[in-house]
Amino acid sequence: MVARSQARYLAPIALVVVTIVLIVVVANSGGGGSSHSSKSPPAAARQAAARSARPTRSKYIVKPGDSLLAIAQKTGVPTDALQRLNPDIDPQVLVPGQRLKLRP
Repeated sequence: MVARSQARYLAPIALVVVTIVLIVVVANSGGGGSSHSSKSPPAAARQAAARSARPTRSKYIVKPGDSLLAIAQKTGVPTDALQRLNPDIDPQVLVPGQRLKLRP
């Protein structure tokens, strides 16, 4: 009987603790907040490094779900450069398997 009455109190307490831990984990996972982790550089620094790095490949093959912005982030080529190098593409309608130039 004693174990059952303890369980009545411990179960809601455990639920509250798990909920708090979940909220803390989600809040600290970098969900778009302005806090910066000391392990990774700020977004502006990452973008500047990506712009300065020349792509090692000359072509990129579009994968399902890719967007021009995602391709620019993966390859380090700015979106305006991608559009300039690939004038025949429609950035709103990228087709999986389509080849994009990354450099002239």
